[in-house]
Amino acid sequence: MTIGVCYFPEHWPSEEWERDVEEMAAAGIDTVRMGEFAWSRIEPERGEIDLDWLAEAIDLLGEHDIDVVLCTPTATPPKWLVDEDPSILQEEADGTTREFGSRRHYCFNSEAYREETERIVRIVAERFRDDPRVVGWQTDNEFGVHGTIRCYCEDCAGAFREWLEERYGDVDALNEAWGTTFWSQHHTEFAEVDPPRHTAAEHHPSRLLDYYRFSSDSAVAYNEFQADLLREVNDDWWITHNFMGQFGSLDAYDASDQLDLVSWDNYPNGFVQDRQTGEPGLDELRAGDPDQVALNHDIYRSALDRPFWVMEQQPGDVNWAAHAPQPGEGAMTLWAHHAVAHGASNVLYFRWRRCREGQEQYHAGLRKQDGSPDRGYHEATRAATELDEVLDGTGTTAVADAPNPVETQAALLHDYENLWATGIQPHAADFDYWEHLLAYYRALRARGVDVDIVPPSNTLSTYDAVVAPTPYLVDNDLASRLDEYVRSGGELLLTIRSGVKDRHNKLQERQQPGPLAPLADVTVDQHETLPSSVDLDIEYRGNRYAYRTWAEWLTDVGEHGSGTTVVHGRLQTDGTTDRAAITHSTVGDGGVTYCGVWPETELAEAVVTDLLDRADVAYTDRLPDGVRVARRTEATWLLNFTGDEVAFALDGETRRVDPYSATPTVYDGADITVE
Repeated sequence: MTIGVCYFPEHWPSEEWERDVEEMAAAGIDTVRMGEFAWSRIEPERGEIDLDWLAEAIDLLGEHDIDVVLCTPTATPPKWLVDEDPSILQEEADGTTREFGSRRHYCFNSEAYREETERIVRIVAERFRDDPRVVGWQTDNEFGVHGTIRCYCEDCAGAFREWLEERYGDVDALNEAWGTTFWSQHHTEFAEVDPPRHTAAEHHPSRLLDYYRFSSDSAVAYNEFQADLLREVNDDWWITHNFMGQFGSLDAYDASDQLDLVSWDNYPNGFVQDRQTGEPGLDELRAGDPDQVALNHDIYRSALDRPFWVMEQQPGDVNWAAHAPQPGEGAMTLWAHHAVAHGASNVLYFRWRRCREGQEQYHAGLRKQDGSPDRGYHEATRAATELDEVLDGTGTTAVADAPNPVETQAALLHDYENLWATGIQPHAADFDYWEHLLAYYRALRARGVDVDIVPPSNTLSTYDAVVAPTPYLVDNDLASRLDEYVRSGGELLLTIRSGVKDRHNKLQERQQPGPLAPLADVTVDQHETLPSSVDLDIEYRGNRYAYRTWAEWLTDVGEHGSGTTVVHGRLQTDGTTDRAAITHSTVGDGGVTYCGVWPETELAEAVVTDLLDRADVAYTDRLPDGVRVARRTEATWLLNFTGDEVAFALDGETRRVDPYSATPTVYDGADITVE
């Protein structure tokens, strides 16, 4: 009960559907997602509704005991609707209209489009309200893909002004919060405030941050609107949305509040080309980066503290990346194992058949365009068989009340507002919030540590160790919560750019780390950013390590707090020799490490393992790049994302893992090494 597929029956003659469904069942597929781009097929002209074709497809799937997930078709409003009311279309910051011709061209704040959304969602939902084969719904499709979270049209302008008035109450409070005296940006009424459209120089950072918040809130509200409509029709349905990997403009934690199940779309050998810096190696092009993928698994698993789905899993080559390498032999099975090992309860491959038309003709399916099996079909079949054996029936499609199958002692804090604010003022050409966060996540995963990735608002008391990469926007409430966590026995790691700004994206009144200074027991006297052409060195606990991009000079060490603070790391780069940069403070029953540089791999692992030792969190010897271990309650997975065979030693027992492959085992110890 763990493997599914995305199917588009509207793309194929109906006489071919039965063969398709029979072959799905033969592969062990138990779930099919349909309907996300079918509005013009459902309603080719206003009021001319045709759902019989969809009902026929559902009947065929039901005959083979395959569950159906339907989607609201709102991601692609049809041409007749755009022609009737072009005001539903989005606008770019420079005023360019996002015209009909692809997808996601509607505005979240268009009241006209909301009316059309309610109409079409009710029509489809009412038709299938009593159909037991329909187990759940996906709202829309990939909110924000192609840069469409932020729209700058007149509907958004009016909604933004209302959002600001509700947030600030009066315009004087807005002026004070933003600091509008700079560059004569003072407002006398909310009606003066426009979206941050194209301008000569950069926009005010506080204005931008609020517009990013507003834009995310607009998508969240639209998602909630759809979820409420579906629940009105049948509150037994579970509801999800398919988020994307390493996607920053939508706050997925906020959007998840209205969902029963969180899902995301996983394309490993595309992601290494467009979502990380540097050129990927051949192994990454064949199988992806296990940490980059796992980061997203853990974000979406942790969002609701329950299992999640991969709603779209790469089935072969894809059309949208810079290059289209074929996945390694076994990689498409490996990806399913990897997801399940990180808590997924269903993996749906995208798509069933390679399409003969449209923008995605070069996107592989499990079957070729003539219906014959492609490489992914055999690997999906293998994954279905292997995972059914491993999970022994414990996978489930009804996950709304299922427990989280991954137990963790460590958490990593991840916050969309910090991502937005540092992106607005990165202060270094190569500063990237995701890359910095990944530096610490990789260090944890390289030592076999399972990690929850949670927003700072979550309860932290259940974790022995917490890593907080760049908590940039900090208020007194967050500072107090982190202080309580540490005094109660937790070990906390703070990193560069901690406590720099307040919630309005203005510098704190006190020096960095602002409200966190009493806890960290340091002051950041200066900071500097340097290019990759400069070799940067730091001495940490008697050893020399490299760092990159960012360094902070720490002063007033031990002068803020009531505990004991020790300097463990000093800068060695010419011109900043012997300046304190990494410290540890004992506070109450716990401790705080402050790492004032962006560490390269060896330093990140040294700092993280020291944190784990202090927190008494078990970890493995260092795993090689591309080799990982992951645990859930049922089993432990040995995962090999490289092109070489790997031999693991488990308390004297050797397990060999083929290239681009996974080996699950019931072994649940921590004494795992790579031979």
